[in-house]
Amino acid sequence: MKSNFLKITLLAFITVGAMSCKNNEKNADVEVAEAAEATETAVAYTVDTAASTIKWEGKKPTATHHGTISLADGTLFVNNGEIEAGDFTIDMKSIKVEDLEGESKANLEAHLMGTVEGKEGDFFNTNKYPTAKFELTGMENNMVKGNLTIKDKTNAVAFPAKVAVDGDKITFTSESFEIDRTKWGANFGSKSVFDNLGDKFVHDEIKLTVTLTATKK
Repeated sequence: MKSNFLKITLLAFITVGAMSCKNNEKNADVEVAEAAEATETAVAYTVDTAASTIKWEGKKPTATHHGTISLADGTLFVNNGEIEAGDFTIDMKSIKVEDLEGESKANLEAHLMGTVEGKEGDFFNTNKYPTAKFELTGMENNMVKGNLTIKDKTNAVAFPAKVAVDGDKITFTSESFEIDRTKWGANFGSKSVFDNLGDKFVHDEIKLTVTLTATKK
């Protein structure tokens, strides 16, 4: 009896410890750095919102969906052909789904934007949080680092990007990278947040690709 009790107790500690480690790994705090500041000699480039976009892709076991999000505004500061500071505002009410049509398209867009009554907080609740923001904290060897704020939650992100400066025009194109939506409180269908979802879950990771075009002020 004593031996069985010890085995059960040990198993409980191992299970709790494993769950704790997994949770800490998933929700580990990422240090948010100060936004980079432009020097006096930096040149400001205004983001052309009509020529810039963010592509997104999300997955669940039965489907993959993709679309775009538009930018509301943005500025990049360039010095000697290098971006040294910048930020841009994301129009969260511009979320579009490109792989669906008709009612299915409208329903998914409404769900993502949180315009469906009773489901406002499932994803991005754009009536309460109409914009998101990215602030550059550093850029080195084509690796962009910055703070991404969605739903008033700020987390650090990093991703590779290529920058080309051509006279009065600058283009900024990232490689595809992933963010964990639950870090910004978009928890709908997340297996890391909810139990017993079976195959009715949505992957936490959202794939993003950022393309910016900016012109000198």
